[in-house]
Amino acid sequence: MNAPSSVLVVGASAAGLATAEALRRKGYPGGLTILGAEPHLPYDRPPLSKQVLSGAWDPERTQLRPQTALSALDAEFILGDPAVGLDAAGRTVHTASGRALRADAVVVATGLRPRRLAGQAELAGVHTLRTLDDALALRAELLASSRLVVVGEGVLGAEIAATAHGLGLEVTMAGPLAAPLAGQVGPWVSGMLAELHTERGVRLRLGAGVSGLTGDQGRVTGVRLVTGEVLPADVVVVAIGSDPATEWLAGSGLRVDNGLVCDSRCRAADGIYAVGDVARWHHDKLGGLLRLENRTNATEQAMTVASNVLGDDQPYCPVPYFWTDQFDAKLQVHGVLPVDAEVTVVEGDPANRRFVALYRRDGRVTGVLGWNMPKQTRLRRQDVVDALSDLVPTP
Repeated sequence: MNAPSSVLVVGASAAGLATAEALRRKGYPGGLTILGAEPHLPYDRPPLSKQVLSGAWDPERTQLRPQTALSALDAEFILGDPAVGLDAAGRTVHTASGRALRADAVVVATGLRPRRLAGQAELAGVHTLRTLDDALALRAELLASSRLVVVGEGVLGAEIAATAHGLGLEVTMAGPLAAPLAGQVGPWVSGMLAELHTERGVRLRLGAGVSGLTGDQGRVTGVRLVTGEVLPADVVVVAIGSDPATEWLAGSGLRVDNGLVCDSRCRAADGIYAVGDVARWHHDKLGGLLRLENRTNATEQAMTVASNVLGDDQPYCPVPYFWTDQFDAKLQVHGVLPVDAEVTVVEGDPANRRFVALYRRDGRVTGVLGWNMPKQTRLRRQDVVDALSDLVPTP
């Protein structure tokens, strides 16, 4: 395949920007357009639930690149105009304002949309956190409130709970799983996180699902659990996961199934690629489709996508990675952590909340988790790399 003369990146996200930057680094001289649904230039999302929500960072600090660097890309930024349709055969993207943007190659980087609870839209004081504007709106309400209920015990919910507690609010975390991050790190480490949150004063109401919200005169007053208990709240954050932002691809003929489905080259169709949270691609080493929601993947996948857009033939086979900061705990995870894995501490001491643990299934290392030992965790990542290298690539 010859290099395209024009590339359209749909999504002014970290993944979208990284793709554009990688194209230029690799010598791509052609036309480059970055289309964004939000009015903001590309910014970083991980600080939203921590530094921005706490007030430690001004919003401007989240911007990924200074204006000089963005200008040097020689790219056209079209912001505040969401994509609403794609003609895949013609590689033409239609936008909400009526634009029709055609390119030789289209890179989909539209990310995620947060899930919502039934009745959420009718009540003031109920928030999701995905965008910079979401974070600023939530912070304003938290500063004027005293009681927060976080619905969701995953990474985002746990981070918001920790940040809000630091702002002086009475915080309750609710969700169907037994402990924070139980689905991501397994029962042992999630139990330690439950202890950490409880020690710091976060009230845990876990192990029971949420059946709905309560309100009065159009404002939320609480969260009702399936047990019938109502958790009183001035503000509610719904952090029950996200779905890939693929609605605009309806009718495109592309396969959409928990993301835009791609081959191992992150290619959804001839001249159409996906990158970041929205991409569900075939991981040759793991032998199946994979979709990763984390900042590191956005950057690493972008480099492979840029190479393949320019005519290379590179499979994308990363070691999955994510991290989370909650109170004074920094957790870093490389690989996959099955909830039924055998967990072995290989460095440090859990009693001091500084340790590295290997996760194994059927005797094979699948992942490594570090708690406040970042350098040692990074070194142990090699164990996961070695285990992956032993696997035979699948077509």
